[in-house]
Amino acid sequence: MKRSNLSDPYSTRDFATRWTVRLLLAIYSVIVMYPLLWNLMSSFKTNQEILISRTAWPQGFAYDNYIRAFSAANMSGFLINSIIVVVVGLALLLIFSVPLSYAMARYKFFGSRALELIFAACLFIQTIYIIIPLYSLLFNLGLLDNLIALSLVYASVSIPFTSFLLAGYMRTISQSYEEAARIDGCSNFRILLHIIVPMAKPGIITVTMLNGISFWNEYPMALVMLRNPAYQTVPIGVANLFERQMRATDFGALYAALIMVLVPVVIIYLIGQRHLIRGIGAGGIKE
Repeated sequence: MKRSNLSDPYSTRDFATRWTVRLLLAIYSVIVMYPLLWNLMSSFKTNQEILISRTAWPQGFAYDNYIRAFSAANMSGFLINSIIVVVVGLALLLIFSVPLSYAMARYKFFGSRALELIFAACLFIQTIYIIIPLYSLLFNLGLLDNLIALSLVYASVSIPFTSFLLAGYMRTISQSYEEAARIDGCSNFRILLHIIVPMAKPGIITVTMLNGISFWNEYPMALVMLRNPAYQTVPIGVANLFERQMRATDFGALYAALIMVLVPVVIIYLIGQRHLIRGIGAGGIKE
C-alpha cells in the first residue's frame, strides 16, 4: 500500500521550507516597502502635519507639494536633463556593446582571451576611482557641463559589465540559426541585426534596464562633470533641494520631489520585470 504524502517526512520538511521562505520574503517586502509608502504618504502632507506626526495618515491631499517641487525647485529641468543623459547613454552603450558581445560569444581570434581578461578586470574598477582623470580629460577637451559627454562617459564605463552579461546570453543561442543564415547568403552584420538581436531581446532589455537605472541614479560623476545648474541631473537636483528645503522647512515639497524621481524607475521595472528576470537567469548559462 502506497504511503500518503502527508506522512512522508520529506514532504513535511519541504512544506515547512516553502512557508519559511515565503514568510522571510514577506518580512523583507514589508521592510523594503515601508520607507517607500511612508515617503508617498508624507508627500501629501502639509508641513504642520509632518512636524506633528511623521507616521500619521495625511488629513487631506496636499497636491501643491508637487507643484512647488516641480516649478520652484526646477525639477522639470533636472528630469529633462536626466532623460537626455539616460537615452543617449543607453543608445551609445548598445551600439558598442551588442556587436562586441556577439564577437566575444562567437569568435576566437588572436588576443581574444586577453581582451576578455581586460574586460573582466574592468568590472572591478569603480567610477569613483577614475573620476579625477576623467575630469581632467573632459576639462582639456572643453566638454564639462555637456550632457552628451556625460552620456558617453556613462556608456564607456558600463561596456565591460554589459558585454559580459550579453555575451553570456548570446552563448545560449544555438549556432544552427547562424549557419542556416550563412547558407542563404547573409552577412555577419545581417545575422547580428536580424537573427541575434531579436533572439537576444530579453538579455538586451535586461542590460538596458539595469544600466538605465544606474545612469538615472548616478551622483558622483554628474556632480563633478556638471557644474552649471542648468545642466544638472536629478540626483544633484534632489541633493540641492534637500539642502534648500531643509532650511526652508518645506518637507512636503522635498518628499514630493523624491516620489517624482522614483516614479520613472518603478514604471520601467514594472514594464520589463519578466524580461529582467529571464535575462539575468539565462545570462549565467553557458553551452
